[in-house]
Amino acid sequence: MTRLQGSNQNRSVLVIGTLIAAVLIALALFAVRQKGNGADANAGKTINFDLTGKPVLGTKGAPVTVVVFEDFKCPNCKRFEEEFLPTLKSKYIDTGKAKFVSLNYPFLAEKAQLPVDDSKLAAQAAECAYRQGGNDVYERMKQVLFRAQGSEEQVWADKTRLKDLAGNVEGLDTAKFATCLDGDATAAAVDADEQQGNKAAVPGTPAIYVNGKLLPTYDADTVGQAIDAASTSAQQ
Repeated sequence: MTRLQGSNQNRSVLVIGTLIAAVLIALALFAVRQKGNGADANAGKTINFDLTGKPVLGTKGAPVTVVVFEDFKCPNCKRFEEEFLPTLKSKYIDTGKAKFVSLNYPFLAEKAQLPVDDSKLAAQAAECAYRQGGNDVYERMKQVLFRAQGSEEQVWADKTRLKDLAGNVEGLDTAKFATCLDGDATAAAVDADEQQGNKAAVPGTPAIYVNGKLLPTYDADTVGQAIDAASTSAQQ
């Protein structure tokens, strides 16, 4: 009898444990599905971003606005900047057909659970350059950061390294830059960008929006075709 009771008790514990595990798995799947639906819900929609005081590449009065969310630790962002942007710049930006506005979406350091959030620090550094020297100095700082890009899984953009990199940026006062970076003077601006990205359910980086509509990818052909379509639509 004792053995039978013990066997029944063990069986009951096993059943209860299985049920609890099933509930936890269902909850996890529901959470993932809900997160995915956030991005799906915005697919095809026109998102209105607050671009006041944001770095702009191109003529501010250009008829098409391209918003680019990036993380300086993101290898695909580096590829976009170095491989695709030059083509887009010569065809659309330099000709006044489109302007590109940069927003920060620093998430990779947190995703990798790094001890230092150098995604955010790199973004703050770029914003410090922008605050001091405007669009031109911002673009130079951005190029330096992407050239110096290290592993997603390692901290490479701490404040010491960022100050060293700033010395390679023409037109940047390194002393003022260091004061800005050390004081986290641009942290709020970076946070505001990230909040806009979260609200838009940015799926990753680079995330590119042409006149508020998210593109499926970031290659020059896709971005160019979207600019052409937006330009044609604006003329009708």
